[in-house]
Amino acid sequence: MEITATATICAVRPHGEAGAVVRAMTADHGLLAGYVQGARGRHLRPVLIPGNVIKGEWRARILGQLPSLTAEPEHSRAHLLGEPLAVSAMDWVTALTAATLAEGVPFPRLHSALDGVLSAIELAPAARRWAGSVARYEELLLSELGYGDEMPKNGDTPVAMMAQNRARLVEHVLGERRADVMAARERLVERLKKAIE
Repeated sequence: MEITATATICAVRPHGEAGAVVRAMTADHGLLAGYVQGARGRHLRPVLIPGNVIKGEWRARILGQLPSLTAEPEHSRAHLLGEPLAVSAMDWVTALTAATLAEGVPFPRLHSALDGVLSAIELAPAARRWAGSVARYEELLLSELGYGDEMPKNGDTPVAMMAQNRARLVEHVLGERRADVMAARERLVERLKKAIE
């Protein structure tokens, strides 16, 4: 296996002394995992932040083996790390993506939407401008996975839309992984309530 693609970092899990297993979303191959040697070193740590865009090269000698991943920075959102609300939103959408999507299955609409939501978080001056995008991303993900029968009303606030999505995310999509992933969502919702309501 050998794949070269632009990808958005969704999850980074430490592995071994200095490495990490990185999961990133690509347009043509969906979510891909790879082992990055030296991921926790001073050169790669700022590159491998959830929400950043990399040019990745995945290589595996044997089918079914975890590929090695070489990551080159393409677009960094590290400048947002000092903004707790923006970081909470990036953590939530990337964690949701990593926890729910099967690896190697392309979801082009979700890939585009994830990039759009992360760009909105990065560029909008206030949460009021991007909070609705986060709620709509949840809706799109539920829809792409076959659970999109209940659409929010146009007049709903982003926090109300996210409240409607919560039960379906927990029941249908996250299952046993809900405690870890939903903690990121709860932080975001609490911060959004303070910021926009």
